[in-house]
Parts: sequence; structure tokens; C-alpha cells
Amino acid sequence: MGKDMSLSKIKTIAIAALLLINALFLAVIIIDTAADARSERLSLENAAAVLRNNGITVNSEDVKSAGTLRAMRTERGHEVEEAIAQAVLGSVEIRDMGVIIRYENSMSGFAEFYSAGDFEIQLREGAALNTRGALRTVQDLLSDMSIETSVISQTGLPGSEIVTAVAAFRGVSVFNCIIEFVFSGEGLATITGRYVTVIEVAEDSLAISSPGTALLGVLAAVRSGQIEISRIESVEFGYHYRTIGPSGEGELAPAWLISADSGKYIVDGTTGEVEFVYV
Repeated sequence: MGKDMSLSKIKTIAIAALLLINALFLAVIIIDTAADARSERLSLENAAAVLRNNGITVNSEDVKSAGTLRAMRTERGHEVEEAIAQAVLGSVEIRDMGVIIRYENSMSGFAEFYSAGDFEIQLREGAALNTRGALRTVQDLLSDMSIETSVISQTGLPGSEIVTAVAAFRGVSVFNCIIEFVFSGEGLATITGRYVTVIEVAEDSLAISSPGTALLGVLAAVRSGQIEISRIESVEFGYHYRTIGPSGEGELAPAWLISADSGKYIVDGTTGEVEFVYV
């Protein structure tokens, strides 16, 4: 009996020790996370102060956190291209012209896909009527095309609307993958732009740089005369899509979208390069 009681005490002590160790590990994680958050906030505030000293106003409260975005490899998918073309045109005949693949339906129009997600679809007059309104028509088409988007906007008057969609990957915007739907008369006339190609593998690359670093990259571009900015309105994280191979290989690079008084700019989160973008 004494032996059983001793064993029970040992088990109780062991369990208590394990609980204490887990609590200590949790405390360390919480402390490290809080320290990282404070470090990022301090970096952002220091960068904002530097920009203000150079005549560029920025509100650090309008900066969204980046989370843990990392670069993703992509590759061209011919089956995906065909599915997109068929979603818009119906049954299609395929012509392989090397880098360009053409999908054609004699009644509804044609689609051409290039090496890195860029494509153009031309519809014949009357092939796609705008019976549900331009915005709803585009939303339905994007669903049929299985293209994920994060932002959809509409401009223009009835009969000449332009609907613009920003492509996304797992709910995160891909800032330079823009798809434009142009309506003319009673129906959809053209679809042009770029979508995210097939995701191949996740690269174990460096995480996205801090927003403070991105802001300093913008300042460097201003100082070099590359861009002109006097006010930054918001900063948000997402992806920048770039081609890295001749056959449609690409990469989704973590990036920052800087909305300023003179336009919108992508700051690549790994290279620091600044690029003007229309969103």
C-alpha cells in the first residue's frame, strides 16, 4: 500500500512538472510574440517619423499586419486555361501556337493564353448578354472560371461598364494580377488581364519584410526620383506575382501595397523593389 501511495505521489509530481513546463513554454511564446509586435510597431513608428521629416505624411494606424506570408512557386496549367476558356465560351477548339494557346468557339468568340497567367478573351456580339447587371454577371463568371478574387469594382455608365477584379490566393490579394471585364452595348465584349496560375510548391523562403522597411523603400524611390509622393493613405500586405521562367513558371512574392496621393505602389517584400500598379 505504501508503495502504491509513493507511486501515486510520483505520478502527481510528474504531471505537475509537465504542466509547469508547458506553462513556461506558453509564457515564453507570449513574451516573444509581444516583443515581436512591439519591435514591429517601433520600426513602423520610426519609419513614419523619417518619412514625415522628408515631407511625406503617413498614419501608422492605417498599416495592416503581414502575418506569416511566404513566397509561393507557380507553374502554368493548360487544363486550367482550357477550363477558364470553356467557362466563358463553351466548347472550344484548341490551337497550340507555342507560347500562346488559342481556344476558339466559332459562335461565341476566342481566348488566348500566354505563358504566365496573362490572357485575353474576345466575345462575339450577342454571345454574352448582360441580363443580370454587369457586376453580377462578372461575379457569376469568376465563379464559373474558378478564379479567386479579393476586390471587385465597377465604373462607367450602363451599356459601357468596366468591372475590375483583383485576383487572390487563399483570401490574400495578388496586387498586380488584375482582370478587366469590358461591357459594350448589351453584353460583355472582352476579358483581359492576369490570374494566379497553378500553385506548385510552397518555398521555405524568408518571411515578408516589416511595413517599416517597406515605407523606407518608398522613401528611397522618392529620393531617387522614381516616384512622387507627399501623403501615404494606407499600407496593406498581399502578394506580387512575377515571372521567373520561360514556360510560365512564376512566384507569388510577399509584398506591400502602398496607397498614396499619387497612385498605388507595390513594394516587393523580399527584394524591396517599388512598382506602380493600377488597382
